[in-house]
Amino acid sequence: MELLIGDVFRRNARDAPNRVAASLGASSLTHAELDAAGDRLAHALRELGVERGDRVLSWADTALEVLPLFVALARLGAVFAPLNARLGADEAAETARLARAGLLVADAARASAAETLARSAGIPRLARLAGDGPGLDLAAAARALRPDALVTPELCESDPHVIFFTSGSTGRPKGVVLSHRVSWLRSFQGVFRDVPERSVCMFPLFHMAAFTLALAAWQTRGEIALVRSATAEEILAAVERRRANRLYCIPAVWSRILELDPARFDTSSLREIDTGTSVTPIELIRALKQRFPGSVTRIYYGSTECGSATTLPDADALRKPGSVGLPSPGVELRLSEAGEVCLRSPFLMNGYFEDPEATEAVLRDGWYHTGDLGALDDEGYLSIVGRLREIIRTGGESVAPAEVEAVLAEHPDVVEVAVVGVPDPRWGELVAAVVVPRRGARLELEGLQRLCEGRLAGFKQPRRLHCVDALPRTAATGQLQRGLLVELIASRQGPPAASGRSQ
Repeated sequence: MELLIGDVFRRNARDAPNRVAASLGASSLTHAELDAAGDRLAHALRELGVERGDRVLSWADTALEVLPLFVALARLGAVFAPLNARLGADEAAETARLARAGLLVADAARASAAETLARSAGIPRLARLAGDGPGLDLAAAARALRPDALVTPELCESDPHVIFFTSGSTGRPKGVVLSHRVSWLRSFQGVFRDVPERSVCMFPLFHMAAFTLALAAWQTRGEIALVRSATAEEILAAVERRRANRLYCIPAVWSRILELDPARFDTSSLREIDTGTSVTPIELIRALKQRFPGSVTRIYYGSTECGSATTLPDADALRKPGSVGLPSPGVELRLSEAGEVCLRSPFLMNGYFEDPEATEAVLRDGWYHTGDLGALDDEGYLSIVGRLREIIRTGGESVAPAEVEAVLAEHPDVVEVAVVGVPDPRWGELVAAVVVPRRGARLELEGLQRLCEGRLAGFKQPRRLHCVDALPRTAATGQLQRGLLVELIASRQGPPAASGRSQ
């Protein structure tokens, strides 16, 4: 039996046709409706010339209309490749060029900009999910076609299913390729349940975690409840409305949820309270257990490249503060001589799209080298103690310092600049700019942020500013010592200049 993602939707439409598969606000799709909408859209895409192995870029914000596209491409054996909807056309162009896509599909809000993006990235065909604008209206095209049985190509579970884009330490995007088999296996954990999983998703539909959570719920014939923005109010409103039994949030979002009056929303249906992606303070775990007494709390560690790596179960959440747990089922874990966390499992990515050098740098002899520094206690529980690479992880997003530095260096009062991640209990890390200012100049954080507007997504912009006389460098080679900068920020007396804006 081939493990194909399209079969998940066929099975659910057969076994639980009237059960809700996805919801957003007051709107919803049943499993039968999602399956049928995916079939109709697959007809339209095939008429447009989309074939097995083609890459299709999706540039859209969170909406139910994105899900039939995900289903349709899985049916056709084409590759679903979502672009970050927070990026402008210029910022998204490099990623779009990397994919060498045959089709760009945009939502109504990005339809006009999509024409510019398609031209810049050399994408030959343009479509939109619905509404007015350039390109083919896929919804209208699907309605106009005869509802014949869809004849799908013969697919293999090793075929590429999705490409999720991430950035390296230089800011150059990389496409993480996952096969049907990998997507299927990653989402199969926990499928044997007494009741279907009803999960609220805080992540946007261009994020790997959104589809991991959705597929995990669909494997149980359950529901993914989407939200338009990851505010505490909107997330808890979805929990109450859909009687959700699972909620995964990054620590920063959990902190905002805990600030709300517990009486505002009925969260008594929750049974699983999960978190991860960054350091999880023990105080947060205690607060979650007090706020949601009828649930279990678990911590996950992983990435787009490796999927689930470790899990800290509820029984150990308070006993092992700072730990991310033991290897997940099917995962082997070891530390290199340098202390780097290395993983081997059937959940690993196929590789980086058309980037053999980057792939060989992290996948060696079947082991994925994470770039994270780890420590194992006497029971084999892992803690993440640092990072070999310079990438900043803030609120579940990756930020390449070089990309931000290139923009900030254009400020007329900036002589030198280095961007580092400083530990933060809410966001994991905050993007901090350490600047050598022009003599006599007075730099303000807001001025640097204004320089970034329209050029860098909000999560990439600096949240702290520190002015110094010189950047620390090695004597022999002049190499920037970022670790010393983080130590300098941590040791400074008084609160640093910071912005109160959310990411």
